[in-house]
Amino acid sequence: MRLAKTMGAVAAGAALTLGLAACGGSGAGGGGGADGAAGNGDDDVKIGVAMPTQTYERWIQDGNNVKKGLEDLGYSVDLQFANDDIPTQTQQIDSMITEGVDVLVIASIDGTALTSQLDAAAAANIPVIAYDRLIRDSENVDFYTTFDNEAVGVAQANALLRGLGYLDADGKETGEKGPYNIELFAGSPDDNNAGFFFDGAMSVLQPLIDDGTIVVPSGQTDFGQVTTQRWELETAQKRMEDLLTSTYQGGEKLDGVLAPADVLSRGIINALQSAGMGPTLEKGLPVVTGQDAEIANIKLIDDGVQSSTIFKDTRLLAEQAVKATQSFVEGNDPEANDTKTYDNGVKVVPSYLLEVQTVFKDDIQPVLIDAGYYTADEVKAGQADD
Repeated sequence: MRLAKTMGAVAAGAALTLGLAACGGSGAGGGGGADGAAGNGDDDVKIGVAMPTQTYERWIQDGNNVKKGLEDLGYSVDLQFANDDIPTQTQQIDSMITEGVDVLVIASIDGTALTSQLDAAAAANIPVIAYDRLIRDSENVDFYTTFDNEAVGVAQANALLRGLGYLDADGKETGEKGPYNIELFAGSPDDNNAGFFFDGAMSVLQPLIDDGTIVVPSGQTDFGQVTTQRWELETAQKRMEDLLTSTYQGGEKLDGVLAPADVLSRGIINALQSAGMGPTLEKGLPVVTGQDAEIANIKLIDDGVQSSTIFKDTRLLAEQAVKATQSFVEGNDPEANDTKTYDNGVKVVPSYLLEVQTVFKDDIQPVLIDAGYYTADEVKAGQADD
């Protein structure tokens, strides 16, 4: 089956009346309606799904949830992980195009490295969905499904301020004035989301830096100074170690660290504890934020080590990617709820943005366990069951 792109031909979201069910954390998916090719289990439809790595827990979950949701619609799926290697991912996508997939769902390693692949996809009339990471510098990105990434950064900054005691649980000022010494970390500079996370956080923190409530003793406050290539734990740990050596040898106190992802949080916490801090928040460990609600970090939060994380329910993200794919298969426009924000340098990409939740220790039960994302036993063990 070969699809023709018909962006704008049919009202956005029409295919959603088929009633696709959400992809659950265990991979439970919904079925399509009776009238569309997807609902009839058309074995001729093949979808290529390119994920960046299997070394990061959330991408395994994303890949499996997207695959299961698409297979429940009757599509065949070529799911590939690239081990954070750009040439591997480009080769995988080239192979998917050659084998004649009908839609590509791509979570890119480097959002600027896929222009030739997207040109080839366009020439073959293959719609491209950017999954969670915007693909840049190409007109051939047809849709983007993600979370509200600037809101993630805002939530991280507010979680940091709550952990420091500047804000209460309702987000109101407690009356404490600081000053609080913090250090800033950002994600990988080749991931478009990293800039949104950092800008969102700094929209909250910069006014407090300006008035002296927040102090960054290292002086490293620009995005380019605080990025972490490939979101690597070891890179974050080494930078934290270097900051402690260069800036905190004279008795200066470090109160908190803005960490944009759980994998970096673990590296930062390793460095802090190795320097003799903590080992828990109650024992003086600096407040450390996070993102992705990885099970190892949820245990750290439950144990009073990490302060907070941002929960992005990737089951819902997978669901949206499946819905968008189904729309393209049926010749329709996917439903977008944002058509202004995500400019990839060539075009504004129609997007569907999902909301996020902040998780402190008291939120683990209602937000994660009660919703079926993790079990209590998984939280206690710090490891998700297969």
